[in-house]
Amino acid sequence: MLHYLLFLCLGILAYTYAGYGILITVLAKIRSLLKPARSVIDGNTYTPQVTLLIRAHNKMTCLPAKLQNLYSLNYPADKLSFLFMTEGSTDGSTDWLESLRDDGAQQIMVQGGSKQGGNIPSVNRAMKYVTSPIVIFCDATTQLNSLAIRNLARHFQDERIGAAVGEKRIGNYLHEPAGVWGERLYGTYESYLNRQDAQFHTVVGATSGLLAIRTALYEPVQADTLLDDFLISMRIAGKGYRVTYEPDAYTLERPPFSIEEEQKRTVSIATGRFQSVIRLRHLVNIACYGWLSFQFISRRVLCWAVAPFCLPIIWLINLVLIFPGKSQTSLPLFWVISFVIQCVFYGLAYTGYRLQQKGRRIKALQLPLYITFINVCAIQGFVHFWRDKTSGIWKKTRRSNDIELQTS
Repeated sequence: MLHYLLFLCLGILAYTYAGYGILITVLAKIRSLLKPARSVIDGNTYTPQVTLLIRAHNKMTCLPAKLQNLYSLNYPADKLSFLFMTEGSTDGSTDWLESLRDDGAQQIMVQGGSKQGGNIPSVNRAMKYVTSPIVIFCDATTQLNSLAIRNLARHFQDERIGAAVGEKRIGNYLHEPAGVWGERLYGTYESYLNRQDAQFHTVVGATSGLLAIRTALYEPVQADTLLDDFLISMRIAGKGYRVTYEPDAYTLERPPFSIEEEQKRTVSIATGRFQSVIRLRHLVNIACYGWLSFQFISRRVLCWAVAPFCLPIIWLINLVLIFPGKSQTSLPLFWVISFVIQCVFYGLAYTGYRLQQKGRRIKALQLPLYITFINVCAIQGFVHFWRDKTSGIWKKTRRSNDIELQTS
């Protein structure tokens, strides 16, 4: 019986991390041959009114650079407005932005207030003031590429598109702090899967921090929601609209300051993933949602809520199997070898973690460290979710603002 459970866990891991990627690539290719995608209109000729909804609670240190970035965007100024959410800020963010508006910066709108009720209530209130047909969600800590708005907005010429997802990139720094390896490695594979998902049917939710939607499709989400972009985009997909992917619209952000900061952020994300899977559980009904259910189960349910537990289960079962039964006179060699391999793997991961804490990185240790790190954080996230520690207020992660960007 234990053998079957072990091989089941191995099968889930293989499908989650490799099998689905291969399968969706084949399905996307078949679909493109049978039903070519509709061509996307040039962003130079289709420029609807757009509002950028910017999360900016206590982000005064980021706002000057953010505004400089926003004003440099390649999009008609008369069709672009910026709505900053600064509720509860105590660092002067609200006053500074309002002073700019008083000085004639008509593109700027500010949703202030002395009390921070959480990210989601702030978003729900801000959406009441959005009058443009398209709204884009982003953070004050990120920088957008020049053509990001054009490249996102052009997709909405297609009436089947309900949302468009951009990409997140981590900047190159002269002295990169710990944690960058994880985000870059995961982001590369995530981007590839997004591209294949979109070509086949739909992107399975926004996870990049850059999301554009049709304003009319927005529905207020629960106040304690952690992954609001993901939940918003998946609900739109559940209505029958497609969520497409735009790799040429991306955010550039600084990496976490340390591996401890990366761990705090990753655990918060993992908590939100379990929360999202539960709240979107109706999407597993293949009879109602068809291909969306297949993608949601494969890409999110298995990857986020099942696979993280497979590694410790495999280790524990293997530990039991190395002990001989009453009729055996020697240890089963296969299980001994596999157990030793796992122990060496986790030993390398722990060594890499300790070196990261001291500011040292060895490339050979990055893969075992990354795989172990994200799964440990996922289990910690499950514990947080199970204990109902979600407050709806995202824990701030310290990022490397004091490290110079490498331009070459």
